[in-house]
Amino acid sequence: MSQNEFLQTEEAIIAVLKTVYDPEIPVNIYDLGLVYRIEVDDDKNVAVDMTFTAPNCPAADYITEDVKMKTEAIEGVKSVNINIVFEPEWTKDMMSDEAKLELGFL
Repeated sequence: MSQNEFLQTEEAIIAVLKTVYDPEIPVNIYDLGLVYRIEVDDDKNVAVDMTFTAPNCPAADYITEDVKMKTEAIEGVKSVNINIVFEPEWTKDMMSDEAKLELGFL
């Protein structure tokens, strides 16, 4: 996969992640800082490391499934592996400025 193809795929993944929301928070998971890593291999298999605002997030299954379905729908993506991690622990500092503004932290 060329560097350009990789960047296009990564941009497409970020775009779909920005459509995934925690039902309790009016900000997408990408701007919340819940996505720690996106990796795309040469065969367009995707690995996403992500977390939740709390380990016992009641919407965890819903969010994970939404990420998987939307990422798998991107043209050319072969498979998606979602890895839920809690290190480093999520903090408000991981949010984008847009998310902080939306939630009244700025």
